[in-house]
Amino acid sequence: MEDWDEVRTAFQVARMGTVSGAADILGVHHATVIRHIDALEARLGVKLFQRHARGYTATEAGQDLMRVAQATDDQFGQLEGRIKGRGADVSGELVITSLGGFANIITPVLAEFQQLHPDLMVRFLTDDRVFRLEYGEAHVAIRAGRHTEMPDNVEQDLAVLKIGLFGSKAYLDQNGGPKSEDDLENHRFVGHDDENNRAPFNKWLGERVPRERVVFRSTSDRAILSAIRGGIGLGFVALHTAENDSDLQMVLEPRDEWAARMRIVTHVDLHRTAKVQAFLKFLRKKAKDWPGI
Repeated sequence: MEDWDEVRTAFQVARMGTVSGAADILGVHHATVIRHIDALEARLGVKLFQRHARGYTATEAGQDLMRVAQATDDQFGQLEGRIKGRGADVSGELVITSLGGFANIITPVLAEFQQLHPDLMVRFLTDDRVFRLEYGEAHVAIRAGRHTEMPDNVEQDLAVLKIGLFGSKAYLDQNGGPKSEDDLENHRFVGHDDENNRAPFNKWLGERVPRERVVFRSTSDRAILSAIRGGIGLGFVALHTAENDSDLQMVLEPRDEWAARMRIVTHVDLHRTAKVQAFLKFLRKKAKDWPGI
């Protein structure tokens, strides 16, 4: 393609559905948008859009082009993220990703680190999905589980968080606690919506309790914790989370097989950059003081 600007313009028109919307995103005059679309259609010899009173709708040929443009735009964005991470000082953008369940111990660390480096803009992304460091989706990933065999990643152990089985005071006043492991199937539980979730305590529970006893299920760690606090059922909680919560009462002590093994993952291209090294050093220092490890 001779002119990426024309393809980028067509991509934004397809996204926004109007010439004016695309012009706002691109920061150009609406006449420039129309000129780019006309030139691109003339060069390709096909109509990329159906024009109508509400705006523009991509034709089948337009949709094909948009899929390619989307992939290219994503790759440019990922490349930009990787380039931005190569600066010599602790400034610009720092993207950290972790599971949502780690947010309450990671967020204070990020806040304190940002206070030390006021020129830094922090993005903290929490999700169950694995962000692709090789595509620049994040500078540092804080993950759970064993190390993986990824030759382009640098993986380091961070901490082992202890996990216990808890219930709220309201639930335990009404139902009592389990008298033994055999008694677990007589209780209600709060857990992850995916019965194949990789957390070791979820696997342990699935081997001992019928799935129908997990009466509240969610993909959100925050929702799961809220449901346990709300008295819906028993559930697993990290000790660092339960430590200052007087409403949560432990019914089974932590076991090694339930523990959350936290590790730091960085891509080899960004591992030695100033801001990544500064953050890793700061994070490891703070992790030594975390409760429940």
